[in-house]
Parts: sequence; structure tokens; C-alpha cells
Amino acid sequence: MAKTFLKPLGDRVVVKVVEGEDKTSGGILLPQTAKEKPQEAEVLAVGPGKMLEDGKRSSMEVREGDRVIFAKYGGTEVKSQGEELLIISEKDILAIVER
Repeated sequence: MAKTFLKPLGDRVVVKVVEGEDKTSGGILLPQTAKEKPQEAEVLAVGPGKMLEDGKRSSMEVREGDRVIFAKYGGTEVKSQGEELLIISEKDILAIVER
């Protein structure tokens, strides 16, 4: 897992997108333009949680190292130490991938 120097705030999460397959299940190679935007990522850093009205923080459901599926067009793309990362809100994370 890569070390990130970004510390997300609130309920935000820093993820590194996992690139999709270059081939179809039938073995056909896909050009860059035909690939779908990847929606799977590895969690690199997790914020402390959303601040609630009573002054407490909600706990985060994801942890560093989790593989997640996120909303297709969610998040903000950033570059840190030469890596392209995505900062997304926890609400944009749809599932944790269990392997």
C-alpha cells in the first residue's frame, strides 16, 4: 500500500483507483478509449468522520487498505507525489470488496 501525505478531513477518503482489465472475458484487447472509467479503488487514508450536530463524530465504515467500489463520477482528482489519487466522500462509497 502506498504512503500518502494527504490527510482527509471529515468523512472524506483518499483512494488510489485500480485500473480495469485491458481484455474482455473473451480475450479481446480493449483500446484506452473503449475502457469504462474504473470504479474500484484501494483506500489509502481515512478522515476522522463527519461532525454531528451534538459535537460528536460519526465513525467511518472504511479502513486504510480496504478495496472499495465508488460512485462513477464521484470525487475530486488530485496528484500527490506523482500519483493520481481521488478524494471522495464516504457517502460516495457504495461497497467494500471482500476477497
